[in-house]
Amino acid sequence: MNLPKRPEDAHTTLAAAFNTGDVATVMNMYDVSGIIVPQPGKPVSAVSGKEKFEESIKAILSIKGKMEIKTVYCLQTGDIALGRSEWRITDGDEVKISAKGIEVMKQQADGNWKIVIDQAFGAESDLVAN
Repeated sequence: MNLPKRPEDAHTTLAAAFNTGDVATVMNMYDVSGIIVPQPGKPVSAVSGKEKFEESIKAILSIKGKMEIKTVYCLQTGDIALGRSEWRITDGDEVKISAKGIEVMKQQADGNWKIVIDQAFGAESDLVAN
């Protein structure tokens, strides 16, 4: 799998990676020194370890269906970008899960972009401050 050369292509590339069902392909989209939030309020970070990060990816991959990610916007400054997405996993006409996410991406030394922070539910309207 080719990593995106532009941050605005990260969502499309990530969906394609998830749709392969291959953990290694999906893991390649992430900078595992970052953070992923696969469930609201349950962040997994580098502190948690690469194994926990991979477990989070496997949990999402276990949802059978096709992932689609729509880019709402992508803002870039230098080698950092912020994306806002609307994503869902469907199986035929059934929507298994859908959410609005926020992602921070970083350009790598080779020019490719990886996701450093993936708050899969970060733009949901029902999230409230504690």
